[in-house]
Amino acid sequence: MDPDISLLGELGNTSIVGLQWGDEGKGKIVDLLTGQFDYAIRWNGGSNAGHSVKVGDKKYAFHLIPSGILRQNCVCVLANGVVIDPIALLSEMDQLAGQGVEIGANLRISSQAHVVLPYHKQQDQLSEDRLAAGKIGTTARGIGPCYSDKASRTGAVRMADLLDDRRLAEKLQRIVDEKNALFSALYNAPPLNWKDIFQQVRDCGEQLRPHVCNTTALLHQALEKNKRLLFEGANAVLLDLDHGTFPFVTSSNCGTGLAAGSGVPATRLNTVLGVVKAYCSRVGGGPFPTEQDNEIGRKIRDRGREFGTTTGRPRRCGWLDLVALRYAAKVCGVTGLCVMLLDVLATFDSLRICTAYEIDGKRTQWFEPDAVDLARAVPVYEELPGWHDSLDNLESAEDLPPQARRYLDRIESFVQVPVRVVSVGPARHQTLIIGTGVVAMR
Repeated sequence: MDPDISLLGELGNTSIVGLQWGDEGKGKIVDLLTGQFDYAIRWNGGSNAGHSVKVGDKKYAFHLIPSGILRQNCVCVLANGVVIDPIALLSEMDQLAGQGVEIGANLRISSQAHVVLPYHKQQDQLSEDRLAAGKIGTTARGIGPCYSDKASRTGAVRMADLLDDRRLAEKLQRIVDEKNALFSALYNAPPLNWKDIFQQVRDCGEQLRPHVCNTTALLHQALEKNKRLLFEGANAVLLDLDHGTFPFVTSSNCGTGLAAGSGVPATRLNTVLGVVKAYCSRVGGGPFPTEQDNEIGRKIRDRGREFGTTTGRPRRCGWLDLVALRYAAKVCGVTGLCVMLLDVLATFDSLRICTAYEIDGKRTQWFEPDAVDLARAVPVYEELPGWHDSLDNLESAEDLPPQARRYLDRIESFVQVPVRVVSVGPARHQTLIIGTGVVAMR
């Protein structure tokens, strides 16, 4: 039985954002809420994102398509801020169709969204290999090079271009010539043939043509009709290009770029739900003050099945960092917290949470997003009692062990944002609702 989401009260237009380094469980929250919404909108990132949703005995993996596609009455939108790999998107559509998911008219793709092309993925991998010890930890999905071409403007291809043979051919011939010169000089790579790329992505464009439209106009028309909009952020705030642990970040604004990525101003939002694991995890390089590269970290990884949805890479795991969490919640204007994977912490005798850093002998409770500064941070921990009771079959937040409730209370008191949703397992029904309503933005 699905949880009673009505206990959250009237959410209005809502944004879902990740508050750590990604993989927090945003897909499950979006899936739970989309029954109350008319549109689910992705507005940043690309196929480097990964959401897993379990419904009954079926498990679905999403990379580009919003997990709201599982709801027949919800229109899913890939807005202009998303970078779209058309090959990966069609593969994902085929996979979902094979699982019985009807996509049809429920998927809309921005004509202004930029396209990830084969040379972007090649450049991503070649650049990462060349960095050696200084690797960023990219997924090699071509996201960064695509956003880089978007910023350069002259080297960019957008979804509308895939629908115009003449324009696409002109662009690809010029761009591939430039890429070949670059790849040869920097990486000694063999040349690419622009005609091969043209044929491949042109065919993709024809298959996707029925879904491509002006999504900004679509969303504003929906607002005029008082339709309910749910915005699904990819990646997470600590990977945000401007507010994350630079340079170990992704190439988009993950918590702060909704207006630019969708064309809908933030003033139209009523609620911002921040999704956070009950502990921390990270994939790839970059500082991670509370990381436990030991038996504790391995236990969390095993219990939490911490392997990337997109890459399969094992995630680095550690204790919950409240300093980072409060920072992320402030940056995004979060009005309610969704604490995920609380069940993973069962069987620990005691739990630790970071409430301050020591940096060069000085104590601070403010997060330092610069990777060099954060790498010097030594976490200051509080210790809380653990529990051994299984949370798998709880039906109400009132049934939580007192130690688990105390853990959630400490999160609330430090972050100064109420916990409204608690996940105690991967399935829809393994979700507890706390309180009678999410605090709305004022």
